[in-house]
Amino acid sequence: MILEEFENCPSSKNQNHVKEGIIDFTAGCLGGIALVYVGQPLDTVKVKMQTFPLLYTNMVECFRKTYVQDGIIRGLYAGTVPALATNIVENSVLFLCYGFCQKLIMRATGATNAEDLSVFSNASAGFLASFFSSVAITPTELIKCKLQAMHEVNSQLLANGAAHVKYIGPLALTQEICRAEGLKGMFRGLVPTLAREMPGYFFFFGGYEGTREFLRKSNERKEDIGLWRTMLAGGVGGGVFWTTTFPFDVAKSRIQVNNLNENLVTTISKIARNEGIGALYKGLTPTLLRAIPATATLFVTVEYCKKFLNYLF
Repeated sequence: MILEEFENCPSSKNQNHVKEGIIDFTAGCLGGIALVYVGQPLDTVKVKMQTFPLLYTNMVECFRKTYVQDGIIRGLYAGTVPALATNIVENSVLFLCYGFCQKLIMRATGATNAEDLSVFSNASAGFLASFFSSVAITPTELIKCKLQAMHEVNSQLLANGAAHVKYIGPLALTQEICRAEGLKGMFRGLVPTLAREMPGYFFFFGGYEGTREFLRKSNERKEDIGLWRTMLAGGVGGGVFWTTTFPFDVAKSRIQVNNLNENLVTTISKIARNEGIGALYKGLTPTLLRAIPATATLFVTVEYCKKFLNYLF
C-alpha cells in the first residue's frame, strides 16, 4: 500500500520522467556515434552526387574518385567531426523529445504506457520530436556538407580562374561563415531540413514501430524481439525515411553547399526543370545502402543502451 502511494505521488513520477529523459538522451547520443562510423563514407558520396551531379555518373565512380583524390580521412570520412556533432545532437535530442512526445500522446489518447500506442501515434510522436532536432542540427549539418563537397567546390573555383584555394577544418569554416554572414548564416537550409525531417521522422518511427509490431510474436513485447528483428525494423525505418524525403535533402544540400539564397520550392523547381526529375533522386542508391545498416545499428544501440541503463538505474 505504501509502495503504491509512493509510486503514484507527483514527485516520484517527476523523478521517473527525468530518469527516462536522461536514458533516452544518452541512448540517442550513443546511437548517433555508431551511425556515423557505419555510414559516413556513403553519406559523403551522397552529398557529392547531390551537389555536383554532372561530375559523377554513378556511386562507384564517385566513391573511387573520392578515395583516389583525397584518401580515407580527408575524402570518404571528410566532415566526420561535424557529422558526429550533428548525429549526437540530432539523435540525443530526437530520442529525448520522442519519449516526451510519446507521453503527451499517451495522455491525450488515454494509453497507459508506450507499448499500447498505435503505429500512427508513434509516428506522430516522431514528427513532433523532429522539429526540435531539426533546429539543433542545421548548423552542424551545414558544416558537414560543405566539408564533404570542399574538393569539388575548390576545383570549380580553380576552373573559374581563382589564383588559389584552401582546405580548412570545421572550426575555421564556422568562423568564416559567421564573419561573412553572421549567426543567421549558420542556419542556411533550415526550412529544407524541417521539410525533410518532420515528415521523414513520421515515416521513420512509423516504419520502425510498425515493423516491430509485425515481427513480434503474440506472446512477446516489442522490446523483446531480439537483435536481428530490431535491426530489420531499424533498416525499414531508415529506408522509408530517405525514400519519402530525398528530394528535400537534395535541395538542402544544394542550398547549403552552394550558398543559394533561394527557398525550397524554387530550388526543387529549378532542379526538376533544368536537370529533370531524376536529379532530385541523385545519390539515393548510396543513401539507401548507407541508411539501412546505419539505422539498423542506430536502433539496436539505442534499444540495448536503454535496457542496460534501465537495469543499472
